[in-house]
Amino acid sequence: RGYGNGVGPFGPNSNWDAQGYKLYLNGIPITDAEGITLMDDIDFSTIGDVEVLKGPSGSLYGLAISGVVNLKTIQPEKGKTSIGQDVLIGDYGTQRYTTHFQTASDKGSLFLSYGHQTSDGYMDFHSASHKDFVTMTGQYNVDDKQSLNTFFTYSNSYDERAGELTIDQYAQGDYSGNPDYIIRNAHSAVESFRIGISDIYKLNKNFSTTTTLFGAGSAINESSGDGRTDRNPINFGVRTTVDLGFDLKNSARLTSVTGIESQRQAARVIGYEMIPNPADSTAYWLTGDAITNRQATTSTTSLFTEWTLTLPKDFSITGGIGLSSMNISLIDNLYMPNNNVVRGNTSPTYATSYNGLFSPHLALNKVFNQQFSIYASYSRGYKAPVSSYFFIPETGQLNTNLRPEIGDQFEIGTKGVLLNDKLVYELAVFSTKFKDKMTAIAVPLKGSTTTTGYSYIVNGGNQNDFGIEFLLKYNVIDSKTGFFKYVSPFFNFAYSDFKYDGFGYQTLSDDKKTADIQDYTGKAVAGVAPVTANLGIDVVTNSGIYFNTGYSYKDAFPISSDGLNKTSAYGLLNAKLGYRKNIGQHFDLELYAGVNNITGIQYPLMVFANQLPDAYLPGPKKANYFGGVNLKYNF
Repeated sequence: RGYGNGVGPFGPNSNWDAQGYKLYLNGIPITDAEGITLMDDIDFSTIGDVEVLKGPSGSLYGLAISGVVNLKTIQPEKGKTSIGQDVLIGDYGTQRYTTHFQTASDKGSLFLSYGHQTSDGYMDFHSASHKDFVTMTGQYNVDDKQSLNTFFTYSNSYDERAGELTIDQYAQGDYSGNPDYIIRNAHSAVESFRIGISDIYKLNKNFSTTTTLFGAGSAINESSGDGRTDRNPINFGVRTTVDLGFDLKNSARLTSVTGIESQRQAARVIGYEMIPNPADSTAYWLTGDAITNRQATTSTTSLFTEWTLTLPKDFSITGGIGLSSMNISLIDNLYMPNNNVVRGNTSPTYATSYNGLFSPHLALNKVFNQQFSIYASYSRGYKAPVSSYFFIPETGQLNTNLRPEIGDQFEIGTKGVLLNDKLVYELAVFSTKFKDKMTAIAVPLKGSTTTTGYSYIVNGGNQNDFGIEFLLKYNVIDSKTGFFKYVSPFFNFAYSDFKYDGFGYQTLSDDKKTADIQDYTGKAVAGVAPVTANLGIDVVTNSGIYFNTGYSYKDAFPISSDGLNKTSAYGLLNAKLGYRKNIGQHFDLELYAGVNNITGIQYPLMVFANQLPDAYLPGPKKANYFGGVNLKYNF
């Protein structure tokens, strides 16, 4: 809902390291203690369920100013055991091989998956990728009241990066990439593991607890047009909740969720310059001297409670509050002679904390005839600065005036199932205000009028988001007899009127050794399309043939906050045809083929807001085809 990136070419840009929302997988935070979400190590072929909470969600999830995504892996079906092999082949050298095993009984369940994925890439140069994933989930039922759930993943991912295209490159169809990226062998390499164990205890319908211990470690090295960065973050923590229920008079009921989530991260980040290869001027550049070397320890803790009173006539009231804090300690191991810091025998340590971050939530809901409901809600969330924001290495000073961002959202809506359960609809209208959004101050290089010496982060202003979201799905046919088993067209639409309010950033002046404030009040938020829409249909036959197609439209939107640079509107048409069949008593077979971008239009996979001259990561130039076969043996 338009939380978005920082303002200005030197702002706190989160084009690559997603910030503001929190991501969970089987109850384990994928988002690290600093609030950065990295998804390179998730095998999405293992995901069986997705829940999206839109807008500030601090009353249950802590520092989640723009929402929460809960992912769950595939759950084995009780009483069945199977082993399967899936194969997908597509254009641009795309290959995906997945081997999976699952079993479930009264005692518990086990799911194992190994995935291997490669691609040559669709850019002209340097965009190949290969990934390996291992996923294991298990459940052991201790007795009829208690169960233990385990989770483990390992991934090894390497993606070449050809760099973003400039506006001119994109307009000319030049997909050769950024030469500075390519000569530096730009890439993203991530090797990681995640592990978690959950204890779930259900005494009765009125009392249950869930406690999850989790840990994750990564070895990350990345290079780009600016240099190379090595990171080795280690995260661990705990999330525990207590669910209570109370039956009251007149069929009323009071339920609650109360708990704590605490996470700690220790990370060393070393940045290097890159230098030409003296032995071969055409070869990839080499890693040079270190330009940053920092150790950061970040810890977050969130206490939360949320209560729901269900009253007669299907009316309910939900109220909750969360209390979050973040503590950051940073050691700067690299001496910078110009920052006026006197070094002793040890590297200087810097620390800060953000406390007392209260996140209230209130919601009212009324259900009519068990067919549809209307609701109204208010929620608040926070985004605390990451470790690189509160310290200014060029001066050796703390950025003491930096405050966490605040998001307040009001929403009304309705949802329901009508016409004998054939028509499903959702409608939401929301207004969200993000206060104290972070941006940058540019400091001129001494003696220069056009060169930035360094920049640091400040709270730049506010952002007002007004939006409407609508979804409609109609089950034309839902039958176990006849040719068609299921026919369902769908349509969804979002209108976003998001504007800056008292928002600016500081940049260099062209004619004096100072800096100018650029005020963007009233301008549209960069990176947000005013209109997006999807239209499609899902068809399934009783013979096993299925077909789905969808058309996705995205309106033109500003690339930069000054509104001077915009994308073009585009629409994508995709389709897939498949066949599912049970062969005998033991085999399940699925064959399918599909095509993306049927009309061969130009479109971007990503647009990099406020990162000019780099602007676009393009999608494939032409229609691209794929097909596959899935074979499963049931014991």
